[in-house]
Amino acid sequence: MKSPESNPVGYQWLAEHFNLVTVPYWRESRVLERGARRIVDREGKRTDYFPAARNPGDRVLGHLEFALKWEGLHLELLRELMPMLDAGEVIALVRGAPTGRYARLIWWLYETFTGTRLDLSDLKMGNYVDLLDPEIYVTRPGEQAKRQRIHVNLLGTVDFSPMVRKEALGEWNEEALRERCQRVADDYPPEIFDRAVRYLYAKESKSSHEIEREMPGQKRAERFIKLLEQAWLRDFLTKEALVELQQAIVDKRFANDGWRSVIDEQVYVGETLVPGQERIHYAAPKPEDLEELMAGFLAMARKLLPERITARIRQGNFEQVTEILGDAPVSTLVAASVISFVFNFLHPFSDGNGRIHRLLLHHVLARSRFGPEGIILPVSAVILNRPREYDQALESFSKPLMERVEYTLDDRQRMTVTNDTVDFYRYIDCTELTRITIDFIRETIETELPQELRFLVRYDEIRRRMDDVVELPNRQADLFVNLCRQNGGKLSKRKRDLPEFAPLTDAEIEAMEEIIRAVLEPEGR
Repeated sequence: MKSPESNPVGYQWLAEHFNLVTVPYWRESRVLERGARRIVDREGKRTDYFPAARNPGDRVLGHLEFALKWEGLHLELLRELMPMLDAGEVIALVRGAPTGRYARLIWWLYETFTGTRLDLSDLKMGNYVDLLDPEIYVTRPGEQAKRQRIHVNLLGTVDFSPMVRKEALGEWNEEALRERCQRVADDYPPEIFDRAVRYLYAKESKSSHEIEREMPGQKRAERFIKLLEQAWLRDFLTKEALVELQQAIVDKRFANDGWRSVIDEQVYVGETLVPGQERIHYAAPKPEDLEELMAGFLAMARKLLPERITARIRQGNFEQVTEILGDAPVSTLVAASVISFVFNFLHPFSDGNGRIHRLLLHHVLARSRFGPEGIILPVSAVILNRPREYDQALESFSKPLMERVEYTLDDRQRMTVTNDTVDFYRYIDCTELTRITIDFIRETIETELPQELRFLVRYDEIRRRMDDVVELPNRQADLFVNLCRQNGGKLSKRKRDLPEFAPLTDAEIEAMEEIIRAVLEPEGR
């Protein structure tokens, strides 16, 4: 489809006029040479065409007001732009419309990003206006900028705040998902549920490692399970806790004593095409930028989680000290997605970032009391079943980012990033990442979790009926069931030749296969 004749306006005009380089923005505005307004959505980007009468011409502040009104808040560009503006023009704009929404936003943005206090008096009256439009973005209650009477409702801080756009998340009901999760658990007796908790921790550990194409030894797998169990109890969102976490899950030879900036390591995600030639999918922040970015990340994470309040409850002569949660600043699923994925993009360690990313997803769910106490949702199993969608969500940031990152690789495939990239990571658009996380958790609750709980019940029935055919030792019986389950209820010819099954007759194997198919058939496995 041919694009109509048009010219850039708003943020795109400002970027070209001031030669600003940012991660490609989700929205672009253009003015038509002729014709009426139209909107084109293509490959996740929206282009808004306006009639010629809307063109601000060559007025810088006119384009800035236009952008703030029609295109949302492009903080990365605004951070670079504000020091380039003429202070006198900003003062004149504000004095001409001191209570105007966009004049106030420009005033606040200018003072915030330049550190310069303009010769303007504080506003003494008028309603507060939102920095982020809550009709467009997921917002946090935030803080008040009294001087300009602005409600700073960012998810994080002005120096580090991921963005999530509401419209692109689709329809979903968090409270309904919470209730559905609890109902699934309530459908099973406590003894089954207690077994399920341990089983689900083991399954999540296995699936999370498989996503990274890793097969950990038994000790490392057990350590990861223990860390998952602590998701309900510990605060992992501190530097000390994250470093301890990384040291616990990776080979000691590749563990870090702090962020990877301590050893000045640049990391990237790529694939080897042939020896000595890499295809780079993602470059993490430069080591010298990591301390600042991780401090921003941890500050943001604390703002997104509900406050834990110690309460004293008295009943008669007894007083009980308990911990209750304050109001959630944002949706739990939004917080879980943003915190876990942004951590992954910052890649603060030499190894283990992907596993910690998924552990943090569980940690945020647990800290916000999403799901029955102590349970872990087998989200990684769903990710394993939908790898392309997971990769596409990651690429929603990594692909546009890599259009801007300049780097070299030496003969040992070590990367050096050669341009200034720190601002690229401050305001990551987490919209698609949040959408897919909500969808993964929905499938986990509605499909994966019930299937796993049903399987535990049916497994007991399978074992009872198998014992009527032949009483196998537990290890061989478990192996037989798992191999048949993975192969549509039948032991493959290659697995039939395993020494564990050598003593069995063909008739015994066929009888046990039939039992497995008959019991598991209702769940379609």
